[in-house]
Amino acid sequence: MTTLSADDLIYGYINGIFPMADSDGTLYWYSPDPRAIIPIDTYKPPKSLRPVINKNQFEIRIDHDFRAVMSACSKPRRDSEDTWISDEIIDAYTNLHQIGFAHSVEAYLNNQLVGGLYGVSIGAAFFGESMFYTEPNASKVAFNYLMELLKKQKFELLDTQFINDNVRRFGAIEIGKADYMRKLKKAISRKARFTESEVEHLFTPITS
Repeated sequence: MTTLSADDLIYGYINGIFPMADSDGTLYWYSPDPRAIIPIDTYKPPKSLRPVINKNQFEIRIDHDFRAVMSACSKPRRDSEDTWISDEIIDAYTNLHQIGFAHSVEAYLNNQLVGGLYGVSIGAAFFGESMFYTEPNASKVAFNYLMELLKKQKFELLDTQFINDNVRRFGAIEIGKADYMRKLKKAISRKARFTESEVEHLFTPITS
């Protein structure tokens, strides 16, 4: 069996599919219908999160330790022993990161990684993959930084794949596959940059 490569991932994302591993490590490709997305232009952080953001409790870094974020995301959750992020997936996405198509947003407390997320950036589309936290609100603050960055850089599509309570609280909606593919085709044809320097001086206290 051929090992999952960075080229496989790029081909998959531009065609609306993404891989997940079964418990035995077998890879399967998915294309949900309906598809969950978060509208970027209308995003606002939940009211309960705004005081946390304003405290500046966490230091946010971009692409500082991508593999560590993936490894943390691959650990079983409290409500499940299963994980879809296999070693093969970690290796493939790390390779994708090294060539500039995968990114992480990381939250640090006392110089320790305590939360974050990772995803794939192609054109003006960002495909969110997974997030984790070991300190309350760390992943939520990292996600808010992601959204502000996507707005700043004029990204057009944030794909979150499946709907669940975690993404719904950030404004996720479901759209049909045909609509998603139209949005995807348009977004990947546009140019947008996902760079660390853009994070600086991006964020101001939230008052409303």
